[in-house]
Amino acid sequence: MTPRSASPFRALARASVLLLLAALVATGCSRNTKDDENEGVPVAELYQKGHDSMRKGNWNNGAVTFRRLVAQYPYGPYTEQALVETAYANYKMGNNEEAISGIDRFIRTYPTHRNIPYMYYLRGLVNSSRDTVFLQRVWSLDSSRRDLASPNQAYSDFNTVADRYPNSRYAADARQRMVALRNTFARHEIESGLYYLRREAYVAAAQRATYLLETYPQSEYQNDAVALLAVSYARLGNETLAADARRVLQQNEPDHPALTENWPNEPWRIRRLNPFATERTAIDNDRD
Repeated sequence: MTPRSASPFRALARASVLLLLAALVATGCSRNTKDDENEGVPVAELYQKGHDSMRKGNWNNGAVTFRRLVAQYPYGPYTEQALVETAYANYKMGNNEEAISGIDRFIRTYPTHRNIPYMYYLRGLVNSSRDTVFLQRVWSLDSSRRDLASPNQAYSDFNTVADRYPNSRYAADARQRMVALRNTFARHEIESGLYYLRREAYVAAAQRATYLLETYPQSEYQNDAVALLAVSYARLGNETLAADARRVLQQNEPDHPALTENWPNEPWRIRRLNPFATERTAIDNDRD
């Protein structure tokens, strides 16, 4: 009996599998070739290659080259600098978890390294932007109304730089960033107080204002906190305390809108229904 010939469809399937296998083998060879480009390259040359990529803004190539350097030469000054630059490359690429992991590992391994102040400073930068997502950047969402765990850690990082390494080149900028973060924390408190005010929880609103004044003195929102106290006490019927708050506000910011009973000036409610509108609150309206 003559054997039946293979189906043309079966032959086509076999040919497709062979082509796929050939493609996978070619891809693997290509990857190996790319990975092996840096194998055996002297450490100084390898570092310079990664550094050149970083200077051109090619963060990924720089990080890949530095990882190869660390794998081939696990000890030495070039390796230490490669670890520092890899952490920075991850920060620039938005790989925040990898950046934090690399920074923490470096601090544990080289606690007395000359770049330790920079690594704390870099960790502060990473934590400052760690929870910033694409939509927040596009629509200018207010960071003070988000979870403040990462900004609090960033404040701690910058404070470490300013406190432990006051003469480092990063200390002055760290202090400026701490001021900005304190204003973010203060704004978080004033926004929470305004929320309670809208809900007619006047005692809670006054408590938030008091906490702001005690915890973040001289912040950008201290006069708004005094205004919140004045409005809250007035609505509670305690005119004595309300008058005291208004007197303090008159001395510090005589043109504050709360003194004309036009505060807080909440945004138009229908604006909140527009997902494409930038986020605004009564604080923004009063500062325009």
